[in-house]
Amino acid sequence: MTEKFDVVDIIRAKRNKDKLSLDEINWTIDAYTRGVVGDEQMAALAMAIFLNGMDREEIAQWTQAMINSGERMDFKSLGKPTADKHSTGGVGDKITLPLAPLVSVYGVAVPQLSGRGLGHTGGTLDKLEAIPGWRADLTNEEIMHQLGKGCGAVVCAAGSGLAPADKKLYALRDVTATVDCIPLIASSIMSKKIAEGTDSLVLDVKVGSGAFMKDIDMARELARTMVDLGQDAGLITTALLTDMSTPLGMKVGNAPEIEESVEVLAGGGPADVVELTLALAREMLTAAGQPDADIEEALKDGRAMDKWRAMIREQDGDPDAPLPVAKHTHDVLAEEDGTLTKLDALAVGVASWRLGAGRASKGEAVQLAAGIELFKKPGDTVKKGEKLMTFHTDEEGRIPRALESLEGGIVIGGEYTARESVVLDRIS
Repeated sequence: MTEKFDVVDIIRAKRNKDKLSLDEINWTIDAYTRGVVGDEQMAALAMAIFLNGMDREEIAQWTQAMINSGERMDFKSLGKPTADKHSTGGVGDKITLPLAPLVSVYGVAVPQLSGRGLGHTGGTLDKLEAIPGWRADLTNEEIMHQLGKGCGAVVCAAGSGLAPADKKLYALRDVTATVDCIPLIASSIMSKKIAEGTDSLVLDVKVGSGAFMKDIDMARELARTMVDLGQDAGLITTALLTDMSTPLGMKVGNAPEIEESVEVLAGGGPADVVELTLALAREMLTAAGQPDADIEEALKDGRAMDKWRAMIREQDGDPDAPLPVAKHTHDVLAEEDGTLTKLDALAVGVASWRLGAGRASKGEAVQLAAGIELFKKPGDTVKKGEKLMTFHTDEEGRIPRALESLEGGIVIGGEYTARESVVLDRIS
């Protein structure tokens, strides 16, 4: 078969800051999926895109080409609205866990196709696998049954058929320093979400040390790009920019975050986790035509908890089974009296990862009980010798490296300005 284009010409064009045509982009993604374009060539093109960018039309076509590389799901046969949420990833970001069952209380189907953690940001599927028996891999038929006749919410692994070009390209970006590139992040996320076939999507774009986007202007640009891509594809799309300078909640890791999610579903939990869960639920329910739903009441009266328990059972998990407990713990103590003015999200995330809660490479096993329990947050008064946090790990030898990652991440004393809200901005 004679190929329509020569990939070297396409790399050269983007290297020279030229705009790629619709046909060039379609051929590139298709040829890469077929193996005609090699990894080394796609790596060169990804770096050219990283350095020279893409305009809105190019990003939209790149996204569409990745959607076209695989199958599309269709939830119209459910006969009810569907709403999804995607977070760009952070530390202690367990929001999917209470959010999916809460939104499903109101007759909205929530297909939450999630991923695993890599590096310092945790993966929703890794957290849920701390529940004995729980199963991440479902067939399309099982997903449809759970959303339709079942509890109405599903958190599971995305099938291999959705945007396969993105799976290849994501793995390549991870090893070529081209992850934090707005055209490539936006098209990666939105190709999967549009192919998933949901009616509406709420994006939680994290900003701060523990997020991919450290700068609010960059986060705003990413959010705007993704919202435009969604709306152009006929998907009701909004985005919240949310603070990830300090960890979300008081527990970071796998089993520890399940514990905290259940606290929220029981009507309790940390204020920041509850605030963000409610803010995202309101966005999802407004998009699904229910702006006046009394979501606070559903957390208090047990309806959201009932949905959670059903959701876990339908994926063969036991919601009443004890969660795994780590073999070793280590307390981190305050070194002086004063006000805790900084608890850096990245430092805590890396510490949790080094304790075994995350993975350094794809396919590596994680420790289900590993993580960190926090006892103080910025603004709290502390006394010398008081417990700031406790490490949990199955391997005691991991503790020294985890402690190293906290250096400079904890500050007691100096100026502290309380944040008004975990939500910094809204893009629609």
